[in-house]
Amino acid sequence: MTASDKPAVITAAAVTEFVTREFPGTGNECVEVGPTHAVARHLVQPLELRPGGFVSGPTQFALADAVLWYLVFGAAGQMEPMALTSELSIRFLRPAVGLVLYARAELHAFGRRNMVGSVTLWMDGRTEKPVSVAQGTYVRPAPTPAP
Repeated sequence: MTASDKPAVITAAAVTEFVTREFPGTGNECVEVGPTHAVARHLVQPLELRPGGFVSGPTQFALADAVLWYLVFGAAGQMEPMALTSELSIRFLRPAVGLVLYARAELHAFGRRNMVGSVTLWMDGRTEKPVSVAQGTYVRPAPTPAP
């Protein structure tokens, strides 16, 4: 691989700005992104809580999906808004209680058409106590043929 073949560097700020502009209202923020991982956070809102103050499963699932999407951007070195979730599963490990939900996606495979990764989610910076784990596949858009 030559220097010109390397993907461009995507920043967390650029991802957050793009998502905020194109998909307002998600409440998700990209904290870190690179070619092999991405980290996101979500400020939990009262409507996202279940009885007992537990963060809802759909809220956790949505952040897991989002951080995998951010990972596609980092691995590709470009924004790929048409990358789509092909498969995503989640396992809830313990009640998620707190104010800020975090998710870290790790890259397992990145190809011309697919990306596979896993996600760990935790609350309020307590990485030693994951609340859920997920695994998913994203399908990347088909390359546009040259004119």
